[in-house]
Amino acid sequence: MFESLSTRLQKTIKNLTGSGRLTEKNIQDALREVRIALLEADVALSVAKEFIEQVKQQALGQDVMHSLTPGQALIKIVSDELIRLMGETTAELNFNVEPPAIILMAGLQGSGKTTTVAKLGRLLKEKHNKQVLVTSTDIYRPAAIEQLATLANSLGLSYSPSTIHEQPVAIAKRAIEQAKREQAEVVIIDTAGRLHIDEAMMQEIKALHQAINPIETLFVVDSMTGQDAANSAKAFNDTLPLTGIILTKTDGDARGGAALSVKFITGKPIKFIGTGEKTDALEVFHPDRIVSRILGMGDILSLIEEVEQKVDKKNAEKVAQKFKKGKAFDLQDFLEQLEQMNKMGGMASLLSKLPGIPNISPEVIKSQLNDKKFVQMKAIIQSMTRKERRFPDIINGSRKIRIAKGSGTEVQDINRLLKQFLQMQKMMKKLTKKGGMKNMMRQMQGMMPGGFPGSGSPGGGLPF
Repeated sequence: MFESLSTRLQKTIKNLTGSGRLTEKNIQDALREVRIALLEADVALSVAKEFIEQVKQQALGQDVMHSLTPGQALIKIVSDELIRLMGETTAELNFNVEPPAIILMAGLQGSGKTTTVAKLGRLLKEKHNKQVLVTSTDIYRPAAIEQLATLANSLGLSYSPSTIHEQPVAIAKRAIEQAKREQAEVVIIDTAGRLHIDEAMMQEIKALHQAINPIETLFVVDSMTGQDAANSAKAFNDTLPLTGIILTKTDGDARGGAALSVKFITGKPIKFIGTGEKTDALEVFHPDRIVSRILGMGDILSLIEEVEQKVDKKNAEKVAQKFKKGKAFDLQDFLEQLEQMNKMGGMASLLSKLPGIPNISPEVIKSQLNDKKFVQMKAIIQSMTRKERRFPDIINGSRKIRIAKGSGTEVQDINRLLKQFLQMQKMMKKLTKKGGMKNMMRQMQGMMPGGFPGSGSPGGGLPF
């Protein structure tokens, strides 16, 4: 998300860095570029105008005009205004009610609402230790009812069954009663969606809301619809007392216009963003961290949280102990590291959170850091014998042919993997020495295509 906006904003700010001082002329030029960037990101025109005006007023202030570092001064202003646009604080769910806390999910058909119900249930269960019950009042789509039942079963969530022959209010009330009997702390209710906003749908969900009085009413919207996302959110907000918004499919949205428009237009906070198809791909929306990513400053806090939650600590300790005993990093270790990376959303997801690396163009990430290539690498290693994984030096020409056939690849793919493994092996050796992290970052810098942006490193390119 925000790839195109991020690239243009960073380029604009970089151009200002060479200026001795901020002047009205170079501020106007910079803001023209920012305005184009916002509109290309499909930000609503009213939002873009407001943003530019606020930045302009502050940029023309005396403290900024006389700043010795014009680029940094403008970054601070743009950063503060982007955060204000998307909500200055992280919006938490409200559980300040006698259990069960009822969460009503609304949205158009195709927004990913049913999957988001399951994702939210999983997040509340795993991260907040809540007992969650889910149900579907979508009496128009039997497949949606079946989908939620299947997801609830796979995630260990309580489920209140429903059929297309019942009324939504009756289904919801029965689910709430079941939650009370089971002492569930949260009830999440999926509702019917439509391909477009219509009066009948609005009246139905309004009646449902009045009947169950939820503590949270969340609007689920597809971020890839851009300005339309903000407009549909406003239409729902005019009918229902929304308490927040969930943006879905942000992993497929390179523009980010919805995230920048929806809070401004509705006045309601974005509470979560869907970052992928898997049921763990739902993140709390932190405006300051998102802005940090847009401006190329990374998102180390989110990366640390992800490591804490998803990295296998026992496995990491095992690898650490192995190195302490002087044993070499082998292909089995390499395979386990690839699997850990996959758990954390893949290489592209990790890089998006590192400072400086977001400056790499989307084309480079897609071509050089394609997660499909990591799947291929796993297939190659899994086609090796245990001995070959432990002692890669024994992999000769005939073994490479056998491995290639077993993994559905070519011999040159095996050679590329072994070359990258050797680079990783050297990196891991550096980590066991004094100043290991600095050495590792220097090694990574050399592996990146063209080096890190602005680093001056020629780089050897990732050996894919």
